[in-house]
Amino acid sequence: MAENEPMVEVFIYETRQFLEQLEQVALASEDSGSFQPEDVNEVFRAMHTIKGSAAMMLYDEISHLAHAVEDIFFYIRELHPEKIDVSAVTDIVLTAVDFMNGEMDKLDSGAQPDASSEELQKSTHEFLRNFKLENGHDPDVDLRKAKNKTPKAAEPAEPAKQQYFIQAVKPEEVKTETGSSHVYKAVLKFDPEGGMVEVRAFGVINRLEDQASELHYLPEKIIEDETAADTIIKDGFKLWFMTGLGVEEVRKLLDETMCLTGLELTELSSTAECEYWPTPKQKAAQAVEEASPIVPVKPEAKPRPAPMKQAGHEGHESQMISVRVDKLDRLMELVGEMVIAESMVTQNPDIRGMELSNFDKAARQLHKINGELQDRVMALRMVPLEATFKKMNRIVRDMTKKLGKQAKLMLVGADTEVDKNVTEHIGDPLMHIIRNSIDHGIEMPEVRKEAGKPEMGTVVLSAQNAGGEVVIRIEDDGGGMNRDRIMKKAKEKGILTKPEEEYTDQEVYSFIFAPGFSTKEQVTEFSGRGVGMDVVVSNIKALGGTITVDSNPGKGSVTIIRIPLTLAIVEGMCIKVGGSGYTIPISSIRRSFRPEEGDVFLDVSGQEMFMEEGSPCPIVRLHRLYDIDGAKEQLTEGILLVTEADDHYLGIFADELVGVQQIVVKPVPGYIQAMTKMTGITGCTILGDGSISLIIDPGKLMGLLVE
Repeated sequence: MAENEPMVEVFIYETRQFLEQLEQVALASEDSGSFQPEDVNEVFRAMHTIKGSAAMMLYDEISHLAHAVEDIFFYIRELHPEKIDVSAVTDIVLTAVDFMNGEMDKLDSGAQPDASSEELQKSTHEFLRNFKLENGHDPDVDLRKAKNKTPKAAEPAEPAKQQYFIQAVKPEEVKTETGSSHVYKAVLKFDPEGGMVEVRAFGVINRLEDQASELHYLPEKIIEDETAADTIIKDGFKLWFMTGLGVEEVRKLLDETMCLTGLELTELSSTAECEYWPTPKQKAAQAVEEASPIVPVKPEAKPRPAPMKQAGHEGHESQMISVRVDKLDRLMELVGEMVIAESMVTQNPDIRGMELSNFDKAARQLHKINGELQDRVMALRMVPLEATFKKMNRIVRDMTKKLGKQAKLMLVGADTEVDKNVTEHIGDPLMHIIRNSIDHGIEMPEVRKEAGKPEMGTVVLSAQNAGGEVVIRIEDDGGGMNRDRIMKKAKEKGILTKPEEEYTDQEVYSFIFAPGFSTKEQVTEFSGRGVGMDVVVSNIKALGGTITVDSNPGKGSVTIIRIPLTLAIVEGMCIKVGGSGYTIPISSIRRSFRPEEGDVFLDVSGQEMFMEEGSPCPIVRLHRLYDIDGAKEQLTEGILLVTEADDHYLGIFADELVGVQQIVVKPVPGYIQAMTKMTGITGCTILGDGSISLIIDPGKLMGLLVE
């Protein structure tokens, strides 16, 4: 991501939060078949805030589109129309969200949001006009003006919201009245036909805040107060401020405002002549009031977290702050270097064998502190999968609508937490797999009905922690995979490496992950080009994970992804083979033992095997695999580590166990990365004596045996 100004970063962050919220509210409303009052208010407020903040940042295309969508929900909220096409309204919201997300991507990369939303605005205005006509309302009436002319019962005021990008002047920064300071009153009149007068008023504040030592205005809450625009049109936008600029300089500054039809500028002798000039006590009281935690009016209502919102915990206020991910990455790297440095100090060869009680005590304390620091930093990086999972609702909705299928997505274990890097890289693989489930798996409604299934198909996306990894399952109740068709395509592609009859069902189904592989005869918008699923595998492997797929013809398919909870620091078992050292992640080791005579036998192919839980398991001798001299040959003289990978057991033979220690996983150098696929090596780490130890991946070793 390109480096942006802090103001732009805040705008991107908050807008993305609102867009994500809008998408989920719209999808949930479409699913239920109606817009509940709280959903209407939520969409209205979100679009209202996006409109204002985008206008202040001068991103007019975003602001105008948000205003157009906001008008639809203002109409629904105020006149409660009986005829509402929920699906059509949802389409409009999602189309606007997609446009704004595209513009946010441009901003994120350092470019300018330059796309035009004019067509979307026109279609949205046309939809609202037809919407009003269908419900018997005059399409040309300005509802906001009509609302203010009609007396209404007083409604409880909403809690004050944050005013974006306008910093309050600190008391110590306010200048006293001297000969070089002037106090002014200004009243600005705007052309009502220009629209968005409250946003133009905010633009005035933005221009003045750098020049004024103190600034006050009415109405106070321009964006939050829905009646602010009518008040400004009726009475003008009133400002009182103190600045070192002269009258003509101030007039020139204010004259730059667009759609300005009138300007009254008066210099006052002191702040005492100002009709509105809060005292420090009043300002402090107002600040306390606005900083108070927001108390929900309906405790039973489903909570919908808002961006940048303060939350109370057991009566004590705490603040949520956003932190750039690259800063957390750097912090994690430093913690990793501290772990290595600790090992190099406590395991230094120069002090080996020496009895240093005070040193040992200090080393234990250092280890304790480092461990707690590591846990805290890891906790900072852990985020729930919920946001990533919920984005998949949109995939299912769009595909079923375009393909004419019926399917629903069920989320299980969305509160499972993983490293931030995992959530960033797992989104694309999940999207491809779920698209595959809908396109290839879920049948058309009439086909499902004939097969005795419900017309509505189901895709279950679940996650759970299992040891040191998170297991994500994508399961559908569709037609399953056709083994014969996949095998036929694999033969055509020339990717078979052994006779057909030797392939298990799971191995055949795994061919779908091969580059360029597709069983679709026709290329569609969603599939048929043979791209996508191979990207899934590469992304999962980049996270240090594995992916398997299985299917039950006529019943459905399941894809299982296993990913380490964290990718930085893990516990490893250091082993010795001859004069070389290797490390195996503790999470992969079930047990270790010294085999006895008769524990090991040969299968028909000559592979050494041993029994584990009633099943024969292969043995890998590392000294033979890596051609290491000086290693032990007799199995009864060494150690056999029983490792588990992809629900299979593998025995790894080593000379001896050195011990367990925390290891910082480092990537292997680029020039030998290609060799790691043939050696079962997944990375490297630095040991306490400064030597490099290669990290063995039992899953990759298992793959070597299969090949």
